[in-house]
Amino acid sequence: MIEMVDVVKKYGDKLAVDHVSLTIREGELFAFLGPNGAGKTTTIKLLCNLLFPNQGTIRIGGLDLRTHGEQARRMLSYVPDLPFLYEKLTGLEFLEFIGDVYGMNRDLTREKIQEVSALFQLDPFLNDLTERYSHGMRQRTVFAAALLHDPKILIVDEPTVGLDPKSVRQLKDTLRKQADMGKAIFLSSHSLDIVEELADTIGIIFQGRLIAFGSLEAIKNQAEMDGSLEQVFLKMTEESEEIPQKPTGVQGAVS
Repeated sequence: MIEMVDVVKKYGDKLAVDHVSLTIREGELFAFLGPNGAGKTTTIKLLCNLLFPNQGTIRIGGLDLRTHGEQARRMLSYVPDLPFLYEKLTGLEFLEFIGDVYGMNRDLTREKIQEVSALFQLDPFLNDLTERYSHGMRQRTVFAAALLHDPKILIVDEPTVGLDPKSVRQLKDTLRKQADMGKAIFLSSHSLDIVEELADTIGIIFQGRLIAFGSLEAIKNQAEMDGSLEQVFLKMTEESEEIPQKPTGVQGAVS
């Protein structure tokens, strides 16, 4: 569902994404890890067609983003780390607006709003202006909007920031369920315990290079240690900082 082939993105002379190749298939929950400044945000913007690579190919659902960007974007939803809502709209009006953006007819939109409202328990505040929403309420509403048109791919950036433990548990259950339903989930997170619990496959990016890709066990084998994900992550990024890397990256693929 997501394919990056030898992707390079530069900002002037700085390589933000350095020859990255990876494949994420339907039903996979993929976790994307890296320290601040490693290239995670740039990679997400490339996948969402908000940036174009200087080199390489990105395909969403088999469609090249350069030539079929509009069609490809309809197959995905993006949930940012800072949820944005139009504050003079109610939650219901915002969801209706999202339905219009994706060209959904009103009957289908109303049906899907009922579905996502139940899933994220939005009913108590759905008719309130979103300017009154807490961070957790905003996050739940944005997630509901992201699932409204039933995307095949869900890209999620730091989804648990500011959420209480109950909301985090609900979010984890939702992400797992969406993957089990066949969606490809691209999760960027610093919460390594959540990644360790949920992820089918993990990618670690460091200084723009994909230095590890695979299951947790495969990455532990690559790191030559049997520890927690936190220990493996720290070992691999520290070693990569000390040892010069060839600019080819790890060729990632889910088998």
